[in-house]
Amino acid sequence: MDRAGDPPSGFEFFRLQVSALLSTGSVVVLLACPRMTGLTDIRRRFPGLSDDWSRFDGPAGTQAVDTSIEAVAEWQRSGNNANSHGAFPAARECDSLAERVSVTVGELLGADPAGMVFGPSTTANMMALTRAIAADMGPGDEIICTELDHDSNVAPWLLAARDAGATVRMASLDRNSGRLHTDAVVDLIGQATRWVAVTGASNAIGAIPDTAEITRVAHAAGARVVVDGVHLTPHRHIDVDSIGCDVFTTSSYKWYGPHAGIMWVEPDLLDLLPAYKVRPAPGSGPGRFQYGTPSWEAMAGIDAAARFLIETTMAAVLEHEAAVFGHMLTGLHDIPGVTVVGPADLVDRAPTTMFLVDGYTPLQVASRLADERVAVWDGHNYAVEAMGPLGLDADDGAVRAGVCIYIGHDDVERLLEAVASLAGH
Repeated sequence: MDRAGDPPSGFEFFRLQVSALLSTGSVVVLLACPRMTGLTDIRRRFPGLSDDWSRFDGPAGTQAVDTSIEAVAEWQRSGNNANSHGAFPAARECDSLAERVSVTVGELLGADPAGMVFGPSTTANMMALTRAIAADMGPGDEIICTELDHDSNVAPWLLAARDAGATVRMASLDRNSGRLHTDAVVDLIGQATRWVAVTGASNAIGAIPDTAEITRVAHAAGARVVVDGVHLTPHRHIDVDSIGCDVFTTSSYKWYGPHAGIMWVEPDLLDLLPAYKVRPAPGSGPGRFQYGTPSWEAMAGIDAAARFLIETTMAAVLEHEAAVFGHMLTGLHDIPGVTVVGPADLVDRAPTTMFLVDGYTPLQVASRLADERVAVWDGHNYAVEAMGPLGLDADDGAVRAGVCIYIGHDDVERLLEAVASLAGH
């Protein structure tokens, strides 16, 4: 069963969806042997996986790659745990690290390093950004948000609108497909639109909207665009310049690094926004929005995690994840008593899905899977606006399983066997 209709079953479904991806040029997969991928040994790079759990909880935060762990530890051992802009060597090393990590993340995101703001989380970064934006808005101004987004790209805008007397308009999901069609957003854009906030990929069901086209239409109307790229970054090649957005957010702990949030802001805009800051803080550049001393060890870990993803190549990531996610999605569809929530295919899709098992709450399913050493999330996963359109309880939500770089076919088999056993098959 599926909220968007019944797909073909078994390998035929997998073959059709991978063929569709191939026709778009999005990914190359070995169709003759769909369980072969080029990242079969990557799991050894993740010390946190030594406990033999199958970790489908990646959409909420991945395990850290070995080089990122080592970079964090080495920074703490190095004696460079100081502060920036000083006259002594350790302080100069902090300056060098700040410059280096901005360049590396800029390479990962296809963005100008001069716009990189580092903070504790994307939620914190968005709260700071929207507070600044609210200072320049008022009655009659409009902000567009979407039902597909994580609440970190909705609630800060609701608060900003409340403080400024502005209005938030919500772009609706397609109830049948679980997708956010471009028209649902651009049809709301008008002369009063100041900002459009849209996800790069749903953290709940993986759907990927056309952010480049949404940005083009918004800019033509004189509006600015924020793209929440947190769930997109580990699964797709990012080119912020091609998207054209004004702000792009991501979080390094979703792509094998330490807990931190990165917000890229178009450099000219960065200096135009009224920052809430202490008086000695810089008057221009990212430092206006970086509150206090950053976590230098986290910055070192971010640099290493970004370098890992760059060197692994997104082509290899796409090949691996498409094969493994196709296996998982097909298997879930084929289990009687399981309802898969969201899109039924792999096209324009990050490797994440939600599902229900007849007779069990999502929490009960997650708990039973944990007994089998399978980690999944349950609930709304902070995609609170999406729950109603997807036909889910606002609090209970559904079970969420995500594929990432270290999930293999053996992990998928363990998940499917545990779900099938629970469903009575």
